[in-house]
Amino acid sequence: MTPRRTTYLLLFSLSAIVALLAVRWTGLTPVPASEGPNQAPPGTTVVLAPVTIDRIRHTIRAVGTLRANESIMIRPEVAGRIRQVWFEEGQAVEKDQLLIELDDSELQAELAQAAAQLKVSRLTYERLKQLDLDGKRYVPKQQLDEVAGALQVSHAHHSLYATRLAKTKIRAPFSGITGIRRVSPGDFVGSGLDLVNLEDLSQLKIDFKVPETLLRHLAPGQAIELTTDAYAGETFRGTVYVIDPQVELTTRSVQLRARIPNPQQRLRPGMFAQVLLTYGQEERALLIPEEAIMPKQDKIYVYLAKNGAAQLREISLGTRIKGFVQVMNGLTEQDTVIRVGHHKLQEGDPIVALTEPTP
Repeated sequence: MTPRRTTYLLLFSLSAIVALLAVRWTGLTPVPASEGPNQAPPGTTVVLAPVTIDRIRHTIRAVGTLRANESIMIRPEVAGRIRQVWFEEGQAVEKDQLLIELDDSELQAELAQAAAQLKVSRLTYERLKQLDLDGKRYVPKQQLDEVAGALQVSHAHHSLYATRLAKTKIRAPFSGITGIRRVSPGDFVGSGLDLVNLEDLSQLKIDFKVPETLLRHLAPGQAIELTTDAYAGETFRGTVYVIDPQVELTTRSVQLRARIPNPQQRLRPGMFAQVLLTYGQEERALLIPEEAIMPKQDKIYVYLAKNGAAQLREISLGTRIKGFVQVMNGLTEQDTVIRVGHHKLQEGDPIVALTEPTP
């Protein structure tokens, strides 16, 4: 045997030993990419993955800020001095509960004066009207009209002062939690001055936006999942109840509003939240490992294992789910894709497939 031939044999033996050790160390077992009467020729080592079928949810993520179900800043409609504050800060109050009472002594006097004037106007009108009952016009029509007009003015003044008097008692317009008050008993407050905020926390609202391309998939009643930094690891659930009929021109997005039940009032208005909207579901979706896809320019490809060779296939993708991606077009459930090793391949290259051991 010549020295050159001996060297070739040694190199071949070393290559075989290294290949066997590599297979043992990686825990992978070589199998033919396709069965046939003849053994597949040597090729690029790859790892295969079948196309699987599973049920998936179509979702999209968004962000938003929580808002109270109802929120208002309590302000007086009439000016006056605060006589009494009837609530504690942070207190739960009911609808129509008295919150703040203004001094009403001046308005009481004005109302009494208006009531007296109304009484006089009514008696005057009734006396003149009685004289005119027989139709002989003992009272000139102009005089009767003037007295009738004065009666209407007296009615209006009385109603005005009665309304102003009622507004000295400031009540809760809805049930909720009072905030931090800005005033104290004895303060003189003008009309429209901030007194205290009132928040309904029984349920919260959140506004968020999604691309206009999803508009045909959106409908009231769709579920959302909500997470916050304040309660890391917890998920809150809600329901979309309104979709803005107008698309925003600058962002090409649609605004949605959802309600989130908040019985324990843990969530608070102003909190930043991440939203996961479920807008559809498929019972039989084709899925492949995400690492199998190969973006090239503006298209997506995968390599299939066909008869011991690599076959390039263009596909279109849908929803991504925890390491897998939905295939909308280009594959069937009988196909097998190359999950690892496809970056070294070209169309038609022979392959040697490795399968991971069953755990």
